[in-house]
Amino acid sequence: MVRERGYRGGSDHFRAIVARFRPRPVPEAYLRLRTLAGEQAQCDWAHFGTITIGKATRPLMAFVMVLSYSRHLFLRFYLNGAMNNFLRGHVEAFTAWGAVPRVVLYDNLRSAVLERRAEAIRFHPTLLELAAHYRFQPRPVAVARGNEKGRVERAIRFARDRFFAARKFKDISDLNARQPRGAWRKRACAAARKIATAACGQCSPRNARIYYRYRIIPFPPKNGWRMPLRARHRTCALI
Repeated sequence: MVRERGYRGGSDHFRAIVARFRPRPVPEAYLRLRTLAGEQAQCDWAHFGTITIGKATRPLMAFVMVLSYSRHLFLRFYLNGAMNNFLRGHVEAFTAWGAVPRVVLYDNLRSAVLERRAEAIRFHPTLLELAAHYRFQPRPVAVARGNEKGRVERAIRFARDRFFAARKFKDISDLNARQPRGAWRKRACAAARKIATAACGQCSPRNARIYYRYRIIPFPPKNGWRMPLRARHRTCALI
């Protein structure tokens, strides 16, 4: 149409001119989210490619949970993202910390949310049993709001770039044995905490860990809740 009216320029130049007159969406303002010590943890799955076991190729999934205030990271690898591994990741994270946060924040993944219509949420019943035993509140983020769980997303990126990249391991047990511990984990938590301190003016990494000891929920007794068995299928599978 513009050629018929005498335009002799290129298509890229024409698109650039038209883009000046197109209405632009109003940029959304974001409020920086702050949490109290012991109040919240963020949880998610992360896909780390595949792993070969004999002649089989299995997906390599990482269960990641981060304490929002101190940025303390828990990382554990599994061969799938099934519900039993999802629950096992919670138990191992709480056991490693020796305490439980008051709220655990999730994406709207199938292991946590079965159905959602606006603010009406139907949680997975097995997750509710786990939450009732350990006395924490499961809370999903709003739909298409990844910024509400940015701490676990940054932790996944940190583990992918700083821990997993170019790392050699024999099997998944060897990989979990090499997971972030000791000095590496302290440096990771301290680095993330320093960034938060500079941005939000909150306390230092050392004081953050001290506050957690007094404000986090004590670890409940292990008896009273059992890990559900994996559903059986007609086809036999070795796990």
